[in-house]
Amino acid sequence: MSNKLMGSASIIIDSERKVLLVKHTYGKKNWELPGGKAEIQESVQETAKREVLEETGLCVEVGDLTGVYYDPMYDMHHFAFISQNINDEMPKPNSPEISECRYYSFEELPKPISDFTIMRIEDAINRYKKDLFHVIGPRQWME
Repeated sequence: MSNKLMGSASIIIDSERKVLLVKHTYGKKNWELPGGKAEIQESVQETAKREVLEETGLCVEVGDLTGVYYDPMYDMHHFAFISQNINDEMPKPNSPEISECRYYSFEELPKPISDFTIMRIEDAINRYKKDLFHVIGPRQWME
């Protein structure tokens, strides 16, 4: 029996109601929520906190769970949390995997971006109106 893959992402919203996104240096060089795969002996909340620090240099407080997304293609569960930038610092790329970090309004998200990233942002914004659990399909790209 193999271990299940798990990952976490943080939705960090600033005082102007903009969401923090990071731009990958690999693959489609897409914009994404800060996040990644869980490590051994790490909770999904710890994963969210570590990934934000590794990718943006920010220390965050991990808050409410806004969704759990199962990806049958990879047999992976993705957890999304609202997280708070506790020191009000400006994010900056803190990893060779990240070329930019920037806050964007929900109406003007940058491209390329996947439908999965948009879904997690929308679910966080509307988090009291929906089911927490979702099954996701292959990524669709807005380019």
